[in-house]
Amino acid sequence: MGSKWRKVKLALGLNLCVYTPSNNIADNDEEEGSLPPSSYRHSDAALLSPVADWTSAPPTPGSNRLMFSKSLSRSSSKKTCSICLTSMRRGDGQAIFTAEAKWKEIPLQGPSLDPPVGRARINPVDWHQNNGLMTVVRRLPPPRSNSSRNVAPLFQAPEPAIFNDDELLDHEIDSSKKNLGDCNEQRKVTMKSFTEVPAVSQLNTSDKFTVLINLKAPTANSWRNPGRNQANMPQISQTPRAPVDLVTVLDISGSMAGTKLALLKRAMGFVIQNLSPNDRLAVIAFSSTARRLFPLRRMSETGRQQALQSVNSLVANGGTNIAEGLRKGVKIMEDRREKNPVASIILLSDGQDTYTVSNIGGNKNQPNYQLLLPVSMHPEDGSGFKIPVHAFGFGADHDASSMHSISEISGGTFSFIETEGVIQDAFAQCIGGLLSVVVKDLQISIECLHPSVHLGSLKAGSYANHVLSDRRTGSIDVGDLYADEERDFLVSINVPAAYTSNETMLLKVNCNYNDPLTKETVTLEGEEVRIKRPVVARQDGVSIEVDRQQNRLQAAEAMAQARTSAESGDLARAVSILKNCRKLLSETASAKSRDRLCVALDAELKEMQERMASRHVYEASGRAYILSGLSSHSWQRATARGDSTDGSSLVQAYQTPSMVEMVTRSQATLLGSPSAQRLLRPVWSFPSRPRPR
Repeated sequence: MGSKWRKVKLALGLNLCVYTPSNNIADNDEEEGSLPPSSYRHSDAALLSPVADWTSAPPTPGSNRLMFSKSLSRSSSKKTCSICLTSMRRGDGQAIFTAEAKWKEIPLQGPSLDPPVGRARINPVDWHQNNGLMTVVRRLPPPRSNSSRNVAPLFQAPEPAIFNDDELLDHEIDSSKKNLGDCNEQRKVTMKSFTEVPAVSQLNTSDKFTVLINLKAPTANSWRNPGRNQANMPQISQTPRAPVDLVTVLDISGSMAGTKLALLKRAMGFVIQNLSPNDRLAVIAFSSTARRLFPLRRMSETGRQQALQSVNSLVANGGTNIAEGLRKGVKIMEDRREKNPVASIILLSDGQDTYTVSNIGGNKNQPNYQLLLPVSMHPEDGSGFKIPVHAFGFGADHDASSMHSISEISGGTFSFIETEGVIQDAFAQCIGGLLSVVVKDLQISIECLHPSVHLGSLKAGSYANHVLSDRRTGSIDVGDLYADEERDFLVSINVPAAYTSNETMLLKVNCNYNDPLTKETVTLEGEEVRIKRPVVARQDGVSIEVDRQQNRLQAAEAMAQARTSAESGDLARAVSILKNCRKLLSETASAKSRDRLCVALDAELKEMQERMASRHVYEASGRAYILSGLSSHSWQRATARGDSTDGSSLVQAYQTPSMVEMVTRSQATLLGSPSAQRLLRPVWSFPSRPRPR
């Protein structure tokens, strides 16, 4: 009785009750004004989401629209409600009960942003879709005018001026971290260097000699975490990791209605279930306005339940105000009282910002996409505050240029979710990386050793780099690294003649970074980079390692040039640029050896050619695909592109074992098997190698 009583109070408080005749009432017994069958069929979105939309017009004084059936008798012509004494609309299913009562409580409306447009079915937590108890139908609100699009919805607690209500961290030392001292050497970054050729003749000089600097993050070591109940855990390895503060900024504009929103809720459910109690999550939902659904809080059982309920209560409606969503997302990060070692923002949108940036897509007046991101996120701000925004463009109508710009400015990646069903896998790949950060704030320093050697250029993609005016020293700001990630940077220098020496000392490379688990600062001194100087050097081919990275940079440059031509309307030239690049790459030493990266580059360039077949194809997917590729290569980090998270795709050059493991878990949950459900537990570690598919 208690459960039914709660449901009735909820229904009455939401002003959503209807008459619910039994299933055996004849079809010809419908009264004038009753709802057509199509209005109370369950939508696909409702079937996909455990909790459907939770908004409606609130009850007003004197309202007589709270209705339940006093009698299911077909002889009752008025169908009068015993509570409000008015006639009732017809619904489907069975009435819960009939009674006259005094209502002392009316539940408040759940978190939403905009009044709904049109009817939608409400399915609160734990109500079966077809249990025959009751059907709740939202009434149509009056037409909305543009003047009211920024009006705050009713029944929402006001947000605080300062978001300093984040849940405090658990400062108890994790028992598993006590063993970290035994494997400090294994947890260190490894650093290598390669010269383009091993030797240069004594009398020869070179103005553009290339040295490759390779960094590799430590592997995610595996051992049991004694703090978990192993009897209830799937048999996967457990590794302590740095906890994360994650803010998701989600587009719930009108274009997200239906299957899109349902799939977004499911993807967010996967993210929530895979965060540990030491991680904290906050969710911003935006449409015409933006609202924080709940404070930054730990994903304990209670926090996880609140997060799931808040996400599942979302309703799609309104415009697209990306800037306002990001402003509140960044504000959460700035105002928090305490900070986890890792912090990131995930942004998803399927549309174009219609509030901040004008002339979207115009060729003459290029939009200023920097306006979408708060000033504190810009690298030139000098405040030192920088949280990466990993942006996800959803579908064919999103503004790929703005999403790519947001990610580039903040130091995040841009992923293109082409098909709706890939959204969960795309999120899984992203958090697979975020939940495996093993290096923080890494910086490389480069120093010339020989007095006649000077630095030319540092080819570091999107990473900030500096060469001092004397061109004797330089630096690269790498930032964070996920477990098993690698970074490759090409340094151009000059090589002087060496008349008497058999060897020339070129560079000294060092790096320093923070270990997010031990909070220690680690300094690594690399070996000196030297080349041999024989009287006559053999004509050896270029180093495969150097050649591979030169191909990567050449392909990325071709992508950028092709995009420029495509944006100017010259698709034929864009295709020609990509085609010529593929031909040049095929003639290199690494391509002839079937190097994995070169194979992936060729497949990627070919895919981009096909996505420039026409202006329509380019606008629908070509632009986003190229920008996601550029983001991936400039940061040397995996991004989602169409089906690129699928194991059969070749565009996976930067996927780490942690990402592969998380995508595998995501795909397993979609199968609905009992073993898949057991995987829906907080992830504490990842194996060092990908799980076989």
